[in-house]
Amino acid sequence: MTIERVQTGVRLEKRLVKVLKALAEHRDMSLGDLIEGIVLHAFEGQTPFSAATLETIGQLKRVYGMGLGAADSHRLVEIDGEGDDEPS
Repeated sequence: MTIERVQTGVRLEKRLVKVLKALAEHRDMSLGDLIEGIVLHAFEGQTPFSAATLETIGQLKRVYGMGLGAADSHRLVEIDGEGDDEPS
């Protein structure tokens, strides 16, 4: 299937990005391909990961100190100025 991709400026939590990048590397794919796959599965109500991949994700979360879970998704508050790309 032919598609057109666009560059985005999405901001994500730092440790989450580290886990995603490590998982993409582990699966020998780009970060964009991994995220597309996750979203397409989620849009159809399917889990994007096997039990073995979920174990790998758990290990990567421990390595990068990521304790966030789904319940945290609507309660995240960014520290003022941290990681801000905009000039003051």
